[in-house]
Amino acid sequence: MNITSEDNYATIWQENLFKGKVCLLTGGSGDICKEQAKALIRLGCSISIVGRNAKKVKLAVQELGEYKEVDNKANVIGFGNCDVRNFEKIRSAVRNTSERLGKIDFLVCGAAGNFMADFNHLSVNAFKAVIDIDLIGTFNTVKACFEDLKSTKGSIIFISATLHYYGVPFQSHVSAAKSGIDALARSLAVEFGPLGIRVNCIAPGPIGDTEGFNRIVQENKQFSRKIPIQRVGKKSDIANATIFLFSKASSFITGTILVVDGGFWQMGNINTINSYPEMLLAKLKSKI
Repeated sequence: MNITSEDNYATIWQENLFKGKVCLLTGGSGDICKEQAKALIRLGCSISIVGRNAKKVKLAVQELGEYKEVDNKANVIGFGNCDVRNFEKIRSAVRNTSERLGKIDFLVCGAAGNFMADFNHLSVNAFKAVIDIDLIGTFNTVKACFEDLKSTKGSIIFISATLHYYGVPFQSHVSAAKSGIDALARSLAVEFGPLGIRVNCIAPGPIGDTEGFNRIVQENKQFSRKIPIQRVGKKSDIANATIFLFSKASSFITGTILVVDGGFWQMGNINTINSYPEMLLAKLKSKI
């Protein structure tokens, strides 16, 4: 495969920036987290992908192997059938990563559940599932990696969002979960700082060529006009933010939520909801 660095990250980054480092990513077979992994491995970082779907994890590991330079000694491993809601499973994946790759320097908590649902049609189990995957899953993963990260004075990135910065219909479950993730990051940054561990969040905005965004594009072809930068985000935008937060350039940054959205959330989101409030009222009044 003929791949240039620009496909995955800005070329300003030093070659082999993360040589000898190891990163574990949950949700690593998803669109955004896989892009983060691609950029990291191109810069010399070994990768451990963790995910629920064994087939997707296997394919992701194969794909990531193609992003290595000829002289790149980084390794890629994967653990499928691993649900972050199950602490024992994520702990097993962490232990296997440490045994096979030697250590864990970086952690990306990207496992998430998301769908659109108004409160009227949002079941108790569905709400709980998102909280369990996003928030509890993030806690479980950090808990499992804590000793490894202490020994390497590592760095952690949580994948958050901007939905909870204002009221967004049909996203109460995700907003609640991501609010918790931001709060957890701030608290852990204070607790872990004296140990040499940094904790930050990346809050992506509308990122093109992802499963979630493609559903929106079908409904609104002029979406990019609603973003101050006048374009949708690229997965490489998130990859660059990841490289920055894991690099020595951010060694004095912790407890921060880095928003990567082209200024979108500053505009508010209510104007992107078609036929507000008529559509919303119809949903809330309809029978379950």
